[in-house]
Amino acid sequence: MQKSGKNRSFLDHLILTAKGFCMGASDVVPGVSGGTIAFIFGIYEELIDAIKSIDLASIRLLGTLKIRAFLEQVPWRFLTAVGIGIVAAIFSLAKILSWLLHHEPILIWSFFFGLILASIVTVSGRVKHWTTSTWAGFSAGTLGAYLVVGLVPVSTPEAPWFLFICGAIAICAMILPGISGSFILVLLGKYQFILEAVNHRDFFTLSVVASGACLGIAAFSRMLSWLFKNYHDPTVAVLAGLMLGSLRKVWPWKQTLQSITDRHGQIVPIVQENILPSQWTAEVATALSLAATGFLVVFFLDRLGKQPR
Repeated sequence: MQKSGKNRSFLDHLILTAKGFCMGASDVVPGVSGGTIAFIFGIYEELIDAIKSIDLASIRLLGTLKIRAFLEQVPWRFLTAVGIGIVAAIFSLAKILSWLLHHEPILIWSFFFGLILASIVTVSGRVKHWTTSTWAGFSAGTLGAYLVVGLVPVSTPEAPWFLFICGAIAICAMILPGISGSFILVLLGKYQFILEAVNHRDFFTLSVVASGACLGIAAFSRMLSWLFKNYHDPTVAVLAGLMLGSLRKVWPWKQTLQSITDRHGQIVPIVQENILPSQWTAEVATALSLAATGFLVVFFLDRLGKQPR
């Protein structure tokens, strides 16, 4: 059973920071959503409600320096713990994950494939009653994600207004299980640009993107919170479907059909199709082992999250 608010100990908040770190790490990878990780850890709905609590009234309290009243209205301990983990992961793992995606893509995609596959099972189990509407939501989520992750990236401007829009759109995807905010940035042609901004500490670019993200998440979290409270089962079914559809992007073995050369002279694949490995190799065995590890990790974390503390 999850603790909340002031009932959490210092150790509980450290664990929240670790969960935030895992969310941040997954958000760096195009194809894996931090929302999926939040769902696995059992903090998804609490995260949405916590974000929703930051409204115009709370911002007004902060702006007039009524700090105590602001802290009483907003679950700041929860948001701070998770936020520190997310930011720490983005800044510490961006280069590592970028290197892994470039040099060992099959292995890293295999781990996330197993992780998301198991997540579909655990998240689907949170639907209390499977009805026609929940199955329709599950199917719509699957089809929607499958089509979105198959889109071809486009060339877009690097103007601040467009970076702001990118931040607003990507953050909505980042808190949706199954739809990767990083992949949305890939589709918008800004993933590599923003990843470089992180690696080079380009705080102007990052602040513009972050401003858009703040606006996007403030609006989107309210809609999600309302859906959870009024249409819990269909909403969870749609989210599970989004995860299933996203497996098209996470499948480890791909064949590149079309690629482009970016402004740094690197070849970037833009159209790929999923294939089966041509023969049994040590890499295939390792990839399957990592997929199984990711699968088991989710069930372990799910069981751990259900244990009373």
